[in-house]
Amino acid sequence: MDNRAELDLGYAIHDVARLLRRAFDERVRKYELTRAQWRVLAHLYRCDGQTQAELASQLDMEPAPVGRMLDKLEKQGWIIRRNDENDRRARRVLMTKKIRPHVSELRQEAIELYAVAVASCGEKQVRAFFSVLEKMKENLTRDLDHKNVSNLPPC
Repeated sequence: MDNRAELDLGYAIHDVARLLRRAFDERVRKYELTRAQWRVLAHLYRCDGQTQAELASQLDMEPAPVGRMLDKLEKQGWIIRRNDENDRRARRVLMTKKIRPHVSELRQEAIELYAVAVASCGEKQVRAFFSVLEKMKENLTRDLDHKNVSNLPPC
């Protein structure tokens, strides 16, 4: 693969991700959530009760921007923060009941958006695409492991 193709791959992945983010933001505007906020809530839905630092690590974000996002989510009633029983310095982030009725609706928005994204692709193409992405993920993870760069901890 020549250098141009390698650069185009990164650009293409980034550009599609950017368009997905913008389109999803439009779809969830009625919930008064951004995609980034939904990402936090979706993560909490799967793994509620993490500290802000753990959540930032899981989301591959810096703690300060996560903190600002949590401030907004807390003001809107989507989350609460509680002191950790075992560590006075830590606070646990917990989702409120407000999100539960909307999880399936927000997931459906994502499913419909992905259907739009692959609408002109055949099933074989989509499966091949996911296979290539999975291989890329394995290769990059292996490369990071080889260089002793820590991966994100599992939830």
